[in-house]
Amino acid sequence: MQAAAGASLTPEGHVGDDAAASRPPRRRVMLFGVVALVGWLTDVVTKVVAVDALTGRAPLSVIPGVLDLTLTRNAGAAFSIATSLTAVLTVAALGVVLVLGWLAPRIRSRVWAVALGLLLGGALGNLTDRLLREPGPFRGHVVDFLRLPNWPVFNFADSCIVVAAVLIAVQSVRAVGLDGRRARDDQPT
Repeated sequence: MQAAAGASLTPEGHVGDDAAASRPPRRRVMLFGVVALVGWLTDVVTKVVAVDALTGRAPLSVIPGVLDLTLTRNAGAAFSIATSLTAVLTVAALGVVLVLGWLAPRIRSRVWAVALGLLLGGALGNLTDRLLREPGPFRGHVVDFLRLPNWPVFNFADSCIVVAAVLIAVQSVRAVGLDGRRARDDQPT
């Protein structure tokens, strides 16, 4: 959506190319950090509870036909792919964490702060398992325990990553940069 005279709208709906970019980034970085911390801690706590409550038990139906709790350990990535590449996945997750830390000071948009915070929280949640769980550092298996019909077992970190991916896709389609500004359409119509 364009305002009069071609000025772009910020995600908050304000007119002006520099409205979002001129705001101090501190609040957005704090939002990013809080979302990441809440996502990571929620993932870690739910996994500890799941391991304690579900080890050696049959799947537990929470909402019959919709949600079961069943404990599995995944050496690979989503859908159990690359199970023999756990160390590579761990290094890749470390890379994601470093890149997100580098991007954090550049965030000026609330939506980007939430999206990248969710991505960081999810990456940290699964990375924690890969570093600290059996069979050992950089080889640890990720704890998964949420099961929906016709879907692989997953965890809270996976949910954070999926929601982050959706938000990132929306921001990309809307052409909203990390600074909260929309890219100008310089192509002739």
